Amino acid sequence: MSRRASLPGASELFRITSSPALDLPPQAPSEPAEKPKPSGNGRADQLARSAAPHGSGRTKHDAKITVYVSGDELVAMEQARLTLRAKHDLVVDRGRLVREAVAVLLADFDQNGDESVLVQRLRVVGSDGGETEG
Repeated sequence: MSRRASLPGASELFRITSSPALDLPPQAPSEPAEKPKPSGNGRADQLARSAAPHGSGRTKHDAKITVYVSGDELVAMEQARLTLRAKHDLVVDRGRLVREAVAVLLADFDQNGDESVLVQRLRVVGSDGGETEG
């Protein structure tokens, strides 16, 4: 008799169990979706942002960035996550919270330009990230 414990395989550990609709056999997409290619002038990027007014949610992402936040910012983000869960029955992870916040900020920037929240906040903060004087 072996002394090793019998463990489940990777396919059992990482199987999708969240929705009965996902138990259907996968279907191949009829046509791949085309993304606008950047033309160098930023217009294609702007069109891509306005075409997706919401964060991308829990999907496989092909790009990754690292963002450093202060301890206070992290605590505020966690408090927002807990409030969303407790008061609004919305369970979101930090990544989704950040993607939604970025989508809202970029949509406001596209719509309001110089009067957007992004431009107003960046004008208050100097180029070195510190508060401007005056």
